[in-house]
Amino acid sequence: MFEAFALQIPVIGVSAERFVVLLLAAFAGGMFGAAIGALPSFIFTGFVVLLGETAGIVIRQFEGADLITAGELGTGITGSIGFGPFVGPHIAFAGGVAASAYAGKRYADMNPSEGGYHFGKDITYAFGTQPDILAVGGLFGVLGLLISRVAGGIGLPLDSVALSVMTTAFIARIAFGYPLIGSPAGSGLLDMSPFEKGTMRGDGSGRPATEPWLPHQYKWVNIVVIGLGAGILGGWTWLITESFFLAYGISAASLLFLNLGVEKIPVTHHITLGGSAFGAVAAPMVGGSEPLIIVAAAVGGLIGALLGEVTQRVAYAHSGTHVDPPAMSITIYSLLIGVLFLLGAIPNSAYLGLGP
Repeated sequence: MFEAFALQIPVIGVSAERFVVLLLAAFAGGMFGAAIGALPSFIFTGFVVLLGETAGIVIRQFEGADLITAGELGTGITGSIGFGPFVGPHIAFAGGVAASAYAGKRYADMNPSEGGYHFGKDITYAFGTQPDILAVGGLFGVLGLLISRVAGGIGLPLDSVALSVMTTAFIARIAFGYPLIGSPAGSGLLDMSPFEKGTMRGDGSGRPATEPWLPHQYKWVNIVVIGLGAGILGGWTWLITESFFLAYGISAASLLFLNLGVEKIPVTHHITLGGSAFGAVAAPMVGGSEPLIIVAAAVGGLIGALLGEVTQRVAYAHSGTHVDPPAMSITIYSLLIGVLFLLGAIPNSAYLGLGP
């Protein structure tokens, strides 16, 4: 019997015994995200990633240390905890998003506010110990784990965590009876003018006819400015520390203030990660020129920001649940990096780790 548990699970790449443990942990992680809320769980992702990446940076200063391989501890914290079953976005955050989508249909009376966006979009709401809602979170945590593991196992050249966050959110819409995209109230999916005009839905719900993801962060000039600035910071952080995720962790942790109600806190983790990734891709192409690396990072941040805004206008603003624009942005530009690397057009795949 125990020998059977030692067998490797195809595609997933772990033993049956470890796979069972991962499933149980993912279910618990999805419950955790539902219990404390999707956004609070992602803020914990930020803090854990900060801890892991800082540990890795410090350890790398002690080259040749006998007690531990440089960076191994930091990588373990980031990968196994920050992006693992406890607070991994594809598990805890995805579980919280699905819980909100479910509660938006099943428990609309829980909505703490009159009017406003659909309750299914409230990713700050903590559902505590409501058994059925936590069970939904747990099931979507397992689904998030499986999507990410299978995507990695079959070699998809992209960020499998971001892909999983995006995919589970769309599945939650279908599962709980929401429109997959929704019907725009303006001239098209990209038109935010109904929100700007204060146009409300005609169903008496008190909801805006169009619901931009971040009312303080959707105008194109604002997106360009924050994209360039945060992208530069992501590239600078990679240049100094060689960490792809330290700036991402800072961006994620900064959302604590957004969760606490501080107005106009920008969401930038998809932007700083784009800056880090594009800076790393460009480094050997520009002969290590630091100014050119920073320029490439600014471009990466801008691409990440613009993709986040386009995807929120298409996939977030017109339906009733949260489909994460940063996850959609990261999925798209990581796929671009992965495909270009496989085609030989760029010298490395940044944090994707593709190839030899």
